[in-house]
Amino acid sequence: MDFWLYDFMRQAFLIGVIASIICGIIGSYVVVNRIVFISGSISHTAYGGIGLGYYLGFSPIIGATIFSLIAAIIIGMIGQRAEQRPDTVIGITWAVGMALGAIFVKLSPGYTADLMSYLFGNILTVPRMEMWYIFILSAIILGVVFTLYEDFRAVSFDEEFARVQGLPTSILNLILLCLVALTVVILIRIVGIILVIALLTIPAAIAIQCTSKLHIMMGISIILGICFTTGGLIISFFLDLPSGAVIIMVAALTFILAVGGNCIFSKYRAPRPGYKQNAKIKSRP
Repeated sequence: MDFWLYDFMRQAFLIGVIASIICGIIGSYVVVNRIVFISGSISHTAYGGIGLGYYLGFSPIIGATIFSLIAAIIIGMIGQRAEQRPDTVIGITWAVGMALGAIFVKLSPGYTADLMSYLFGNILTVPRMEMWYIFILSAIILGVVFTLYEDFRAVSFDEEFARVQGLPTSILNLILLCLVALTVVILIRIVGIILVIALLTIPAAIAIQCTSKLHIMMGISIILGICFTTGGLIISFFLDLPSGAVIIMVAALTFILAVGGNCIFSKYRAPRPGYKQNAKIKSRP
């Protein structure tokens, strides 16, 4: 239990728990709505904001927030109204964000020593100001989800029926993408831009094999996320390995075991009415 003696480890555990709660909730929406690659595009676009922050001398995490929200709005609006294929828009946004980030970082004066922590994450070195910023974003996300939970659930499982019922489905989808963008900003400091998509989707991908109910899926995803972040932190502490990479490896190994166990035991149990049989999932890019 030596790791509890260090302030940075206690702070890392706290941030990991908060991020796991947000990740479990928003990740469930990402998996149900099949917008995993949209989430990946938003996370990589955030690199442009990080580079801009280095270049202009303000907080890179603020730049990541701005670029992530812009990417979410662009993908959401163009995907709904334009004639371009959604996957084309996703790919272009992904590439442009990374390219802008590389250009801004190259033009930035001095040595950008902290850049790797944004690419691959380092939950142990989150500054106090960024920690409070993460808490504020988490409160915003929780407030919006609590207010619009039923609307989001209706749009996620049957958008056509939700539209018939008079719900503003286009606006709700756009708000959901913006929540994904804010979640990406929170996860950047924990696992980095490169690995965000894994922590955002793996807990929900495991949970969806256990239940077809959204609120239960979120609960399981939150518990799994906390186990992944805390377990990864402890392992990385004793083995002196990068915390973000270890967290993802713990999550990935758990997913492999869950899928393998599900395949083995499915041969010996009666079919259970599950998510794939009952839920009407819209096609998303």
